[in-house]
Amino acid sequence: MPRLALSEDFFTDFVSLQRPVQKEVTDAIQMFRSMTVPQLHASKGMHLEKLERARDRRIRTIRITKFYRGVLLAPDDGSELFMLLRVAPHDDAINWACKRAYSVNGATAGVEVRNVDALEQMETYFEAKAVTTPARLFEAHSDTVLRDLGIDDQVLRLARVCVTADDLTVMAPPMMPADQYEVLWFLAQGESPEDVWEQLIAPRGQTVRTAADRPVVTLAEAILNTPNRMVEVTGPGELERILTEDLVRWRIFLHPAQRRYAYHPGFNGPAQVTGGPGTGKTVVALHRVRHLLRTGREGDRILLTTFTNAMAAALRDSLALLLGEADAHLLERVDVTTVDSLAARVIREARGSSPKPLSAAAEKSAWTRAMAREELPWTDRFLSQEFRNVVLAQGLRTPEEYLRCVRRGRGTQVGRVQRARLWRVMERFTADLASRDSATYTQLCDQAARLLAESGPRYRHVVVDEAQDLHPAQWRVLRACVAPQSDDIFLVGDPHQRIYDSRVSLGSLGVNVRGRTTRLRLNYRSTEEILRWSASLLDGQPVGRLGEDDEDADDGGRDSLRGYRSELHGRVPSARGHGSQDEELRALVDQIRTWIDQDGVKPSEIAVCARFNTLVDAVIARLRRERIPAVAVKDDPGPEVSGVRVATMHAMKGLEFRCVAVVGLTSSVLPFAPQVTPADVDPVQHRSDLLAEHCLLFVACTRARDALAISWNGERSRLLDPVAG
Repeated sequence: MPRLALSEDFFTDFVSLQRPVQKEVTDAIQMFRSMTVPQLHASKGMHLEKLERARDRRIRTIRITKFYRGVLLAPDDGSELFMLLRVAPHDDAINWACKRAYSVNGATAGVEVRNVDALEQMETYFEAKAVTTPARLFEAHSDTVLRDLGIDDQVLRLARVCVTADDLTVMAPPMMPADQYEVLWFLAQGESPEDVWEQLIAPRGQTVRTAADRPVVTLAEAILNTPNRMVEVTGPGELERILTEDLVRWRIFLHPAQRRYAYHPGFNGPAQVTGGPGTGKTVVALHRVRHLLRTGREGDRILLTTFTNAMAAALRDSLALLLGEADAHLLERVDVTTVDSLAARVIREARGSSPKPLSAAAEKSAWTRAMAREELPWTDRFLSQEFRNVVLAQGLRTPEEYLRCVRRGRGTQVGRVQRARLWRVMERFTADLASRDSATYTQLCDQAARLLAESGPRYRHVVVDEAQDLHPAQWRVLRACVAPQSDDIFLVGDPHQRIYDSRVSLGSLGVNVRGRTTRLRLNYRSTEEILRWSASLLDGQPVGRLGEDDEDADDGGRDSLRGYRSELHGRVPSARGHGSQDEELRALVDQIRTWIDQDGVKPSEIAVCARFNTLVDAVIARLRRERIPAVAVKDDPGPEVSGVRVATMHAMKGLEFRCVAVVGLTSSVLPFAPQVTPADVDPVQHRSDLLAEHCLLFVACTRARDALAISWNGERSRLLDPVAG
């Protein structure tokens, strides 16, 4: 009986197919597995066909429907193990199959794929380009060293004509085999061959370091060595389980290149992982929690924290899935919550109750009351930012401390007399709130941090997701929760997704990650087209590195999306303007119907986001009127609830969907003038506020996995200028 494995590319195709075609695919797979190999070759129904123009002689195709074909890799080692590589329209499948070749990586012993035609063209191009350049990118590494790291003959020739890292980037997967590309990329970044082995190859269980000493690995063995990219259908009912459960489980799959960080035996202090959207930072954090649970003492407690309640709930579910039934009891040792919720609990336990959190509107009113006795040249927004970004950020307690402090991140000069007046207003503000038994979220964290400093640590480990948006007061809570020691704090985040004004110097707060930080560059969620389109929204923006303010770094602390990439490909995002909101919503309905009816996307796999709740409510009402189920993300609908998810752009943080529509991107809401400090009032704050607006749009767009649609009515937002035409 033929055996069948399903590749990662197949899963990507399968989830994008219409439901009737998905059923035809599953029927074809079941029929395939029910036949003997001779029957398979003789069957007119399956129509197993060899392609004469294929660069890999083992490539075959089978009939799925009249218009769709499956691409197979046939065994040549006597194992009868076939691999289903793709399902695509007939011509697309044939064209793709003829250009690809599969091989076994000499170092990882895993299966890999390459676009042979494209790489041959690249070799010719770069060979001619490199003739005039004496220095080459990998000249410091011998052929033997590269072969020991799994570089084969074709890729070795390409490596030898690379002059710069940009040359290498042009050959990124799916053109070049992913494992070999990662080896070359790490070497290009200055990593030693020894470190590359430890990071990329040793985690795959490989111990033989030299190519000459390695045993020959068959294709069937290589498939088993590549569990992250393929899975074998082993019995009746297994296919249905794979196409449901495994699709979910793959969302928490840890790429071998990330294992070094998630399962590090022990960091000598805080450690940090950064990376662009979809690079698997949250997955790394989840696996780090599992590692700490499994290796720690029975009484050790762990705090897993993130920015919003919705994201905390998602983390809790993902961690339970990751641990499985065998380790389910370990969940009792983990608190999964937001920092704000933790702060409120700390205050409640210490004092019997916690002040009521203050809404934005109530805070504005409180500042207006506090300013009533002073004639100040500043607005309530300026006072709120001064209080939050200077006083609470630095944990200032007295007017003397405020007079002496350096007001980092503030561009308006404030003299001693003015500071004294500002302090009086801020004292009236805090006294007013105390009399009403209320406080801002940042005040709650400031109070909780002081209580924790007095009572002592609560946890052995703290793991932080979405670290880029945490305020210094929130970091003081986390720092006080765990004693400074090995493996005390593990944090992940992306400064390009910082949508709140929270500049932080982690070192000054006792979270020193120097020497224990790494960056992830491969996007596992969005297509390359969505990633590049979204990244262009931040072109030229001064994004600071995670955990560093301008005073921390000699180079100004700038971060970059350079080098981030995706192996997935799809449609280029659409960006369209409309004459009115009604026209825009009508087009939105048509787009969602296309995704559901033609692309076979479930309503719950689609999201629509807008800047404010007024448009969110209008979208939900319009979709329901058109008989398209729709639910608000703020209502926390479970996975069993059908309906398009609709949310504000802020509420999309940390979520992901197959298809995303970002609507209402008009000039009046993005950037939103009340949220951006005028440049003549405070130029530093103005730049920071404007950057947050750019990052908000970037976050919303990068929630999409397969398709992204952008729209506006009237005058479009200038933040779209780099990409919209």
